[in-house]
Amino acid sequence: MHYRRRYFLQGMAATTITLGACGLADQAPKFEFARAIDPKTLEKPKLVVGFVPVNDCAPFAIAWQKGLFYKYGLDVILSREASWANARDGLIFGRLDAAPVVVGTITNARLGAEGARPIPLCAAMTIHRHGNGITMGRPLWQGGLRPLQEYQGNLEQFGRELRQYFAQHQQQVWGVVLSAAVYEYLLRYILAVAGIDPRKQARIIINPPPQMVNGLRIGSMQGYMVAEPWNTRAISDQVSFTFAQGREIWRGHPDRVLGVTQAFLEQNPKTYRSLVKAMIEACRYCSDPQNRPEVARLITEPAFTGARVPGLAIDTLTRPGIVGEYNYGGFDGQTRLENQLETTLFFDLPADLKDDPADHSTFLWHSQGIWLMTQAARWGQVREFPRDAEAIVKQSWRSDLYRDIAAELGIDCPREDYKLEPAGRFFDQRGFDPGDPIGYLKSFNY
Repeated sequence: MHYRRRYFLQGMAATTITLGACGLADQAPKFEFARAIDPKTLEKPKLVVGFVPVNDCAPFAIAWQKGLFYKYGLDVILSREASWANARDGLIFGRLDAAPVVVGTITNARLGAEGARPIPLCAAMTIHRHGNGITMGRPLWQGGLRPLQEYQGNLEQFGRELRQYFAQHQQQVWGVVLSAAVYEYLLRYILAVAGIDPRKQARIIINPPPQMVNGLRIGSMQGYMVAEPWNTRAISDQVSFTFAQGREIWRGHPDRVLGVTQAFLEQNPKTYRSLVKAMIEACRYCSDPQNRPEVARLITEPAFTGARVPGLAIDTLTRPGIVGEYNYGGFDGQTRLENQLETTLFFDLPADLKDDPADHSTFLWHSQGIWLMTQAARWGQVREFPRDAEAIVKQSWRSDLYRDIAAELGIDCPREDYKLEPAGRFFDQRGFDPGDPIGYLKSFNY
């Protein structure tokens, strides 16, 4: 089988990207699995699958290197995309067959959020949960801000200090990787809890992940929310600290889903099943604590994140988010290291996050899709919360298909599509009942 890589070469400062093309290594990897599916039985065994150079490319790297794509009859070209907008647009315009996309993209594409033409995208699984964070530049530290966990739940104090900073610095530019998606929603959420109206008091811009660090360095933005390793990179470069991991804002939130168009799914149902099987196995591999150091090293390859620091261990930037040895940074000489596997959840969930005994990270909850649509309505990206929200999320998040595929792999799944999000899952102790999205929306000041 012929496996290829198309990728961009990054500058050492992760600020410039140059187009290039070659293989991941001098030789094709030695596959660990035999064929389980004959490619001739698939409608389209040769696929172009996109990814973005952040830690959550890990399952794709593993599926390629270990031969999981090969096992399920697929010949996959992994296309290294410059940004999440590129990955999304690659699906929409047919350049990519499949790609991980930021959670919120699928439902908002169907809604035609922000005035876009509605596009029927679908996903049957998440790629991972968590694995991201909000980074704040050095000036915020100098202004008195500290990592969220150091406030010990005192949100009044946090809000007061952030409002004071905003009052003293009128130009507020904050970066996210994509509009109308979970990163923007979590950033807006935390600003709103602090008593800041993000529609009026902050300018939120879209930046590709590798360019975020330089934005802080040159002062063109005050902070951003991005996936690892680009929070850790900013700490390594001593230009920021991590204010909060995304899991501290909404514990258990999905981050990426495996997106395709509805047309692709309908025309290539066997192919998509094979792709989902390969990715489920890859996510399980990444989830195993014994495998995580290997995974962290693999994704430092230039074909994936290219995130390396000369003179330091090869996995200095990728290891914290994958293995869980997470450093929040700071400018006072203190160590803020937290060892926690749930820094990124690829498959297995902590016991207290399993709302159903059969729950696992790659299962898509429709109720969480409803939450995303409340945020689209909250911030004016759609005119109102859609009356047919349940139908939209059912078309978008194919948990029915996932259950069927997982069953063939011997994996149990929750039987329900909806669950409550307990108050303790959100940092402001405000739970979410998917049965009353309008009441939830009315509970916010803005």
